[in-house]
Amino acid sequence: MVDKEKDWEKEMAEVDRLLKKLPYGEPTPSASSAPTVRKTPAVAPPGADLTAAGQWLGTWARVVLGLLIGIGMTQWPYTHGCGLRLIFYLIGVAAVIAAGTWSGISSWKRRLGVAHVLSQGLIIFGLVLAAREVLPRIGYAKAEAPWLCRDVVPPSSH
Repeated sequence: MVDKEKDWEKEMAEVDRLLKKLPYGEPTPSASSAPTVRKTPAVAPPGADLTAAGQWLGTWARVVLGLLIGIGMTQWPYTHGCGLRLIFYLIGVAAVIAAGTWSGISSWKRRLGVAHVLSQGLIIFGLVLAAREVLPRIGYAKAEAPWLCRDVVPPSSH
């Protein structure tokens, strides 16, 4: 078997020629090599700064709203042991998780690290609140709790 050696100088010249055709290649374009991708203008459109500031502010508003809902859940003024009160409490817990998810997505898109960490903490906090109420009712915890309240206590047998 005879190996053919490649002419590396010729190969590299071809690579250089192709690289020069790229829009971000060497600044010596020939007349026949038109860029395949148009560059975006360096000047931002009018009002772009206001939009970016509004998005940043909107993300932080979502985070603060979620944190306020989370703090409010710790101060829930009613019992939530069973029945409708439990359902309303779990709806509030779902709102904490939804607010954390909503602000987490927004902060991820805007690359706001602190806001994203707070959002993830909010989601975890909501999941802990949900677990505290749901796990005893599905038989996972040692102490059991009912979903529905028993209005009528059965008579005790003597």
